[in-house]
Amino acid sequence: MKKILATNPTNTTALIARLAIGIVIFSHGAQKLFGWFGGYGFSATMSFLTGGAHLPWLIALLVILIESIGALFVIAGFLTRIAALGILLEFIGVMITVHLQNGFFMNWAGNQKGEGIEFFLLLFALAVILIITGGGRASVDAAFISNKRVNK
Repeated sequence: MKKILATNPTNTTALIARLAIGIVIFSHGAQKLFGWFGGYGFSATMSFLTGGAHLPWLIALLVILIESIGALFVIAGFLTRIAALGILLEFIGVMITVHLQNGFFMNWAGNQKGEGIEFFLLLFALAVILIITGGGRASVDAAFISNKRVNK
């Protein structure tokens, strides 16, 4: 567990990566879980993911929890590596099953069938940074590790 929480408490790059990925992903998770920001909420999202997208209910639940609770964990820097890995794995699945067929570019002009993968590559880079560095500056992980050192 010590290796999972280990991080450099002065690493500002990790803080920036945490906030960037966490805020973006939480916005989507809040749509799915709470219906905020024009989303449909938990029941409708579960219905869509299990019915329309044909995901097993457990995977659909994990999607909602990773994008909401997992994103909050990333923002706070709590179990950062685990939360970032969850985000990375979820969006690898999303990219492969939904977006890869649409090519590289986002659908800015509205002339593709859907969105490409460029957003996901940026998301992956941020998640990998956090998996490597941990939570960094102002993270719960750093506070926990520092507190453990003081108490020894």
